[in-house]
Amino acid sequence: NALLKLGVRKGDRVALYLPMVPELAIAMMACARIGAIHSIIFAGFSANALADRIIDASAKIVITSDGGFRGTKTIPLKAITDEALKRCPSIEHAIVLKRTGEEINMVEGRDIWWRDAIDGVGTDNKAEVMDAEDILFILYTSGSTGKPKGVVHTTAGYMVYAEYTFKNVFQYDEGDTYWCTADIGWVTGHSYIVYGPLLAGATSIMFEGIPTFPDAGRFWDVVDKYKVNQIYTAPTAIRALIAQGDDWVTKHDLSSLKVLGTVGEPINEEAWRWYHDLVGKGRCPIVDTWWQTETGGILITPLAGITPTKPSMATLPFPGIQPVLVDPEGNEVKGNGVEGILCIKYPWPGMIRTLYGDHQRCHQTYFSTFNGLYLTGDGAKRDEEGYYRIIGRIDDVINVSGHRIGTAEVEDAINQHPKVIESAVVGYPHAIKGSGIYAYVICAALSDAERENIEDEIRATVNKFIGSIAKPDIIQIVNGLPKTRSGKIMRRILRKIGEGDATNLGDTSTLLDPHVVEEIIEGAKVEVKR
Repeated sequence: NALLKLGVRKGDRVALYLPMVPELAIAMMACARIGAIHSIIFAGFSANALADRIIDASAKIVITSDGGFRGTKTIPLKAITDEALKRCPSIEHAIVLKRTGEEINMVEGRDIWWRDAIDGVGTDNKAEVMDAEDILFILYTSGSTGKPKGVVHTTAGYMVYAEYTFKNVFQYDEGDTYWCTADIGWVTGHSYIVYGPLLAGATSIMFEGIPTFPDAGRFWDVVDKYKVNQIYTAPTAIRALIAQGDDWVTKHDLSSLKVLGTVGEPINEEAWRWYHDLVGKGRCPIVDTWWQTETGGILITPLAGITPTKPSMATLPFPGIQPVLVDPEGNEVKGNGVEGILCIKYPWPGMIRTLYGDHQRCHQTYFSTFNGLYLTGDGAKRDEEGYYRIIGRIDDVINVSGHRIGTAEVEDAINQHPKVIESAVVGYPHAIKGSGIYAYVICAALSDAERENIEDEIRATVNKFIGSIAKPDIIQIVNGLPKTRSGKIMRRILRKIGEGDATNLGDTSTLLDPHVVEEIIEGAKVEVKR
């Protein structure tokens, strides 16, 4: 009703730039109820990134807060919004939630406090009648060209699919308490914190914070305190917690857990076993889910307690989903024990409808490469039992001496070394092999003697798990990797550095820690042109 009072109508775009507080979900639901299109921008993005997304959607209203908490830091969200709005003429009003209590600038006639916006507004509201294909939301995702893509999801298909996948993948029972640790600024938060669980009538936890603050037991405190039954998190978070030691896990009562989920990237075997054996005590199935912003919901996954699981395997397609592997010419690769480019053969309810304002780009990106197929952009293996394993983006497959080697597979092997916390592997030009393997590796604290031997040991580990063909030619020990705020490693940047060309790395301001890039360039084992 507050939005209606400010002139928002069906089809108008509303930008949300908020921390992980209940008001974010409330604002989403308010938009959906009146037929306004919400566009949520993750509250870690810069003023530039925020402005780009507001401009692309021509948003009428932005809803933000004075600030947000992240560990020991406060993020000045209103100040960032003010900076962004200098180039956003479409914005008529900014609704501001009081969260941190810090001093902020309020622009007269434009800015209004959340409490004032809802003050005196009635509680009765007749929901807007929506067509099944009316737009529910726009969510921006990174494009290979650098310009963000505004993925459009519609009202009926998206919501049906979010609820259906939620209930079945996690085997949610009435009375369970479910927790997805993601941020609502990403599609995982849209589908599996807000829409899926609420449509299923689930009790769901929202988490504002980071897994290591105030200490590395934070996740397990929450599970213990609220008796969480299903937890859904990212392999990146799991690996960060492995590095902190097992004691943080073992001192908590995690007996309420029934299902463990992972999302965002393929989970390596070491992390899978730690999650399964230590967190789940060997009795909780792991649902290693594969899907994308564009798919709206989970496409390949075990069904908890139903599908027999295997480490690092997303296993089988969700009922109704028909994946297919093709070669670079688009010919179907049939049978088991094969690999290829992962495509989807037939439509499903939650699929992308268009890219906002650029339908041609949508067709070109996802539907033009192979006739009649949705191109996921991922490579996959189908093992002898028909189980799928995602092996990284198509451009993350390295051709070494004629052999196709998936970066995820090499990373998985490197991560088996007890001193390795995380790794990222890219191809680089090699005079003899065509492409060589360049590994950027984060290690736990190393003594001088360990540092001297670590590279040979890592190569021996890869040799053991894959074979000598996959041994990295170059290993660079680093303190951190360039990651987006959602934890995705920007391999494009690492590839450019490995190629010796840092002249055009694109916008690094939206990375979790932009300074990591400079450190990696400084320590690069190839000559890097700037």
